[in-house]
Amino acid sequence: MSSVSGAAAGNPSGMTSASRTVGSPEHHWFTEPTEPAKKSYVTWLIIAQFVFFIALLGPAVVGIGLKISSLQAAGAIAEGAAAANSASAILGGVGAFFAAIANVMFGRISDRTTSRWGRRRVWIVLGAVIMTVGFVFMALGDSLAIATVGWAIAQLGANMTLAPFVATIADQVPKFQRGAITAGLGIAQNVGIVGGVYVAGWFSFNLFIVFVVPAILSIVALVIFVVVLPDKQLPVKPPRISFGEILGTIWVSPAKHPDFALAWWSRFLITFAAFGFTTFRFFYMVYHLDVPEEEVGLLIANTTLVYTGALVITAWIAGRISDKIGKRKVFVWTSTALFAVGTLALIFIQDVPSYYVLELFLGAAYGIYVGVDLALVVDVLPNPDDAGKDLGVLNLANALPQTAAPLVGGLVLAATGGATGADYTTWFTVCAVLCLVGALVIFPIKSVR
Repeated sequence: MSSVSGAAAGNPSGMTSASRTVGSPEHHWFTEPTEPAKKSYVTWLIIAQFVFFIALLGPAVVGIGLKISSLQAAGAIAEGAAAANSASAILGGVGAFFAAIANVMFGRISDRTTSRWGRRRVWIVLGAVIMTVGFVFMALGDSLAIATVGWAIAQLGANMTLAPFVATIADQVPKFQRGAITAGLGIAQNVGIVGGVYVAGWFSFNLFIVFVVPAILSIVALVIFVVVLPDKQLPVKPPRISFGEILGTIWVSPAKHPDFALAWWSRFLITFAAFGFTTFRFFYMVYHLDVPEEEVGLLIANTTLVYTGALVITAWIAGRISDKIGKRKVFVWTSTALFAVGTLALIFIQDVPSYYVLELFLGAAYGIYVGVDLALVVDVLPNPDDAGKDLGVLNLANALPQTAAPLVGGLVLAATGGATGADYTTWFTVCAVLCLVGALVIFPIKSVR
């Protein structure tokens, strides 16, 4: 704890004097956490992350492809790779737009929430409920339009949950624990993705199970998480903010906070490369690797398991070593550069066994990134009072490329994909180059080693 704690002044633990103004850059309601985070919080943070990403990423990685295939079989979408890629681009792009808006807005809203239950709790649970409603539309919709509306609602709800959920790290975790805990969180996320992909593969015959049942389970896990979360309350209602300040929610000045801006661009570019592939992976396997469509779901599950196995090992090692030696940058730029190499290699893969090897390489590279990047980002946040808002801005670097990559990729594939729309050479080259730039922008960061 700091030498003069909020508790000593008669305020809730972790708060500074109530006479200070919320959001003022020179004063803070909350002190930087200096004691180890509570074990119950850490345990349920990781469990909730795991269950939530089963619910969210199973539909994202496999479910969208299954939905598009079912719409094609029903005659609601034209057959072929070109139509499937276009539908993937529409669904992915629209959903990610809503994700971007929700993430940054609800990060800001949770920073200013004065509920007696704390700043973060209400939004974490409400978002999961809204996500589940969106998945009902996805499962039952009989047209691309309805599926797109459902995916937009689901992404809005999911990011309503994620923004305050991730912001609890800044609230609860001291710097000396962040590498290990964020590595554990990244591992839970990616193991959850494996679980979600297997659920989608096993139950591909029933889209309601794929989309809705895991989402209901995520609500249960998040309710338990918010019960054990030692969420902090604002002692007074924050002053009303102007329209200009609302717009400022989605902005952190790169001139005033260059390290945060550089970390933002690195995250944006590696995420762009990742979604430049995953958006089109289902049909890449069908048309580039010649995998029968009915086998794609299980292949994605198996290769994701290989990817995640490598990721778990390297993330845990990287997070621990980063905390021990006090360095972040070398891990982030190295892993991003390796991921760029792996993205380019997708062009040259011609068979399933080689694809397994490449997934192992990509998983190891991304694991190093996952193990350290979030710790680096939290270390360079501009203002601890606005952690939710600033992490929401950071998460635009996750959400915007999920909009941009499908839309740009759809256009590039339409222009360069040949008669079948299945030539991915130009598109994966673009993704690899941008990812390499994401490695280079880490070097100028000064406030973190």
